[in-house]
Amino acid sequence: MAKKKILFINQEISPYVPDNDLSLMGRNLPQAMQEHGHEIRTFMPKWGNINERRGQLHEVIRLSGMNLIINDTDHPLIIKVASIQQSRVQVYFIDNDDYFSKRQMTTDEAGIDYPDNGERAIFFARGVLETVKKLRWVPDIIHCQGWMSAVVPLYIKTAYHDEPSFADTKVVTSLFTKSLNSDLGQNFKKCLEFREAKAQLLKPYSDNFDFDELGKLAIDYSDGVIQADAEVNEQLLDYAKQKCPVLGYHKDFADAYEDFYDSICPDKE
Repeated sequence: MAKKKILFINQEISPYVPDNDLSLMGRNLPQAMQEHGHEIRTFMPKWGNINERRGQLHEVIRLSGMNLIINDTDHPLIIKVASIQQSRVQVYFIDNDDYFSKRQMTTDEAGIDYPDNGERAIFFARGVLETVKKLRWVPDIIHCQGWMSAVVPLYIKTAYHDEPSFADTKVVTSLFTKSLNSDLGQNFKKCLEFREAKAQLLKPYSDNFDFDELGKLAIDYSDGVIQADAEVNEQLLDYAKQKCPVLGYHKDFADAYEDFYDSICPDKE
């Protein structure tokens, strides 16, 4: 297959956060595609438990400084970058004092979901897409991994569909077992509205967005779905099979994912 530009939008990446299926795939998949000759960019949130000194993160001044309005409030966007030394994969981090730096990950010290996780996911998604625009980089494929990236497909197909960076981009969503413990609250739909991502598009979904509703939203605006874990939410998997091409679970994933990318985004003549 021709070499592609692949944007990975990850909720977690090892070694910056503890190892689990999601964080290990966040590290291993971009590395595998880079080793296969594809051009990649990789993003994740700058969770508050990430050790910046140990990870050698530093701010990219030319990419930082934009304010994103979420829930009628300005939130400064800070971009940091580091490299995973063993794999030579560069990782961009989306940061903000209120949403990320002063927090744990998706739950607090008591293991309770943050009540504004929906806003955090929106800020993360828009922060990634605005940064990619600034990089003047045009991805062929965007691969979303983890529920924190679940609003990206909606934005790509609506709010950003006329942007030159994303006009022809295909979107792939991976399904994992890792989920939310609680819903995102009744204000999530209002916060999600942006440009052409209008309120009427969200009417088919429950007012209380939980993990399942978020998964349906991602699936509805994706060009392909991958079962990333051996066991995932069966209802979401069945839902995906009615909506778009689905790749089943592959323990040895690299070649299968590459073939799936090629089927979603065929080489241009």
